[in-house]
Amino acid sequence: MPDTPWRDTVGTGSTSVPTVFFLSDSTGITAETLGNTLLTQFPAQHLERRSIPFITTVEQAQEVVAVIDRVAAAGPRPIVFSTTVSLDVRAVLARSRGHFFDLIGTHLGQLEQALHASASGQPGQAHGLGDAVRYQSRMAAVEYAIEHDDGQSLRALERAELILIAPSRCGKTPTTMYLALQHGILAANFPLVEEDFESLSLPKPLLPFARKCFGLTSLPVRLSQIRQERRPGSNYASLNQCTFELRNAEDMYRVNSIPFVNSASMSVEEISATVLQRMELHH
Repeated sequence: MPDTPWRDTVGTGSTSVPTVFFLSDSTGITAETLGNTLLTQFPAQHLERRSIPFITTVEQAQEVVAVIDRVAAAGPRPIVFSTTVSLDVRAVLARSRGHFFDLIGTHLGQLEQALHASASGQPGQAHGLGDAVRYQSRMAAVEYAIEHDDGQSLRALERAELILIAPSRCGKTPTTMYLALQHGILAANFPLVEEDFESLSLPKPLLPFARKCFGLTSLPVRLSQIRQERRPGSNYASLNQCTFELRNAEDMYRVNSIPFVNSASMSVEEISATVLQRMELHH
């Protein structure tokens, strides 16, 4: 937490809206993910969220506690999610005037018993370099996804573990990028255009790799809305064109036994989990 830059941006908080703090000895990604997952069960709650990463010393923890206590004094008692692993740092943070939820320490003791081993107590393991081989694999997968985005390159397509196919703006790019970064999957994506629908056969470059293909579809109204943001008033964004492309894409998937999912109301995480499960991709 170099120079604690967050101190200048964290004020005393609202007098009516509870503040949620995500505290971490690393990037804060895990604290935010786990904490926000719990908070989704309270959709009607209005909350102010603040993340404080890289809390690695007792002194820094004391400064964070002072901030939390100021917010507590000015309004509702804050909610504090922590994923710090140091016993000393956790002990200090737990003394704040917030509702303290220890997302790591609560389970470490149980894991030590289950594994008959002691936790390392080293911070930054979840989102640091960690396993260097896996990290490099993920970075290579990201490079592959970038090169093979939207059919830009057909080079080394045989290396792909997954080829996402869909009409434009159905979520191909964010899904392949997520699968690469989070799971190290070598994923390409290929757009289906109007010429591809003249027959129900897969586009010629994909024919040798049909077993690697997974299709995305959407709802015509939703796809039209998304395309209108990109090319307002165009035929590309018209409801008729979107209906035509989606209907023909789904026919293509069925004829060629390509598994597919409707992405209209799904997050990238949900689409990715579905693809991993149905394609039996595990890293």
